[in-house]
Amino acid sequence: MRHDPERVLKERADVGYEMLGPASPAGTSRKDGLDLAAGWALIGIFLLMALAAVYLMAPILIPLSLAVVTGLILGLAAERLTDAGIPPLPAALLLATAFGVGVFVITGMLVEPLTALANNAPDVIRDTIDRIRPSLERIEWLNIRAETFSTGAMSLESLLENTSSLVAMVSAGVAPALLQALIFFAALVLFLAGRLKLRRMLILAFPRRGQRLAAIRVMNAIDRSLGYYFAIAVVVYAVFGLVTAVIAYAGGFAMPALWGLFAFVASFVPFLGVAVVSAAMAVTGLLTHDTTIAGLSPAIAFLAANLVVENFVFPSVMGRRLQLNAFIIFTAIIFWTWLWGPAGAMLALPLSIIGMTIADELRPVKKKSRPSLPG
Repeated sequence: MRHDPERVLKERADVGYEMLGPASPAGTSRKDGLDLAAGWALIGIFLLMALAAVYLMAPILIPLSLAVVTGLILGLAAERLTDAGIPPLPAALLLATAFGVGVFVITGMLVEPLTALANNAPDVIRDTIDRIRPSLERIEWLNIRAETFSTGAMSLESLLENTSSLVAMVSAGVAPALLQALIFFAALVLFLAGRLKLRRMLILAFPRRGQRLAAIRVMNAIDRSLGYYFAIAVVVYAVFGLVTAVIAYAGGFAMPALWGLFAFVASFVPFLGVAVVSAAMAVTGLLTHDTTIAGLSPAIAFLAANLVVENFVFPSVMGRRLQLNAFIIFTAIIFWTWLWGPAGAMLALPLSIIGMTIADELRPVKKKSRPSLPG
């Protein structure tokens, strides 16, 4: 009996169809809703575990992240020193020492007035309550009376107790802060010294030539974006600090130069830094002047100057080279402050710049269509 090859192949195909079930579209596999839900659940669990790991490793990740961001900002300066004939390690030590001395000087200038403010906290709180209580009592729906500030959670004793506990928390964190400062300094020196080797290692980690070129392009864009932004920010915020010092002097504040320095440092934390300086100027103004309008005038002038700087001066100087989305920056500040506290607030802006630079460089560029020739 002769066997028909085509018939045998057809029978084998029918058997395979019965075993595998109905065919799915070409190149796809059948997945029901449960499989998709399981996949997304795994992604969610991974993200939660990653956030938990980042939170638990904060004492190590915070100084390392600060060192990497600072090293990226100072990277161009390190290259200039290397081109001038200074070896990488001495150049890294020189830049790290200069940066550390600058931070130490600024911190030392701010510690004395902050310590005096903490020592005078009872008088400041009492005077502030006495000044704002008549205005708050006029607002009926607040239901605030004279006894409100003498008993309960809003009493002077409770406020002073909370203040003393806050001071104790700050004092207890001095030793861990010193350890993190040492980690930061060592990481900064090593990062600046081995920056070029690290770049080469990351580039060679990609197997294809196109991927390596993209990595080079992204790294160069990050260096330019961070360096350009913070170079411009230092100049603009220094001028803004001088304006703040003039406002403090005109408002009758003590130590107007320190108010300018305070505004300069706080300006590098968008939104939150300005809010803290504005609240401090409002309280100080109310304690300095007899009338509410005169007391709030320095804070209002400061907010007006900040609006001019952030909405007119900064965009005109930066141009279109580095456009920052205010909503993304605000969300990043809230997220990193919740995750890492004040250090996260300082890191939110540079991390946002790095993320937006990477997204901008890796975004596919649409090819322009050629115009059709007439006729």
